[in-house]
Amino acid sequence: MATYLYETITDRTDETPRRFEVQQSMKDAPLTHDPQSGRPVRRIITGGYGFVSAARDSGIGPPPAAGGCGAGCGCHHPHH
Repeated sequence: MATYLYETITDRTDETPRRFEVQQSMKDAPLTHDPQSGRPVRRIITGGYGFVSAARDSGIGPPPAAGGCGAGCGCHHPHH
């Protein structure tokens, strides 16, 4: 299960959106409405610490190659 961050979509600029987290399977469709208020929501993309980052930061494996992907990424680019 992954934890996703959502925020309500506000109609007014002086209104603060409500942010909340929801645990969902990666296969689940994103929420469209706040379960508490029923207001429309959007999923917020955040920079997290994934397995690749943790492995690279700990010195396991080589740093990412030029072009942004790391060794073992499975992209089959010629730079690997």
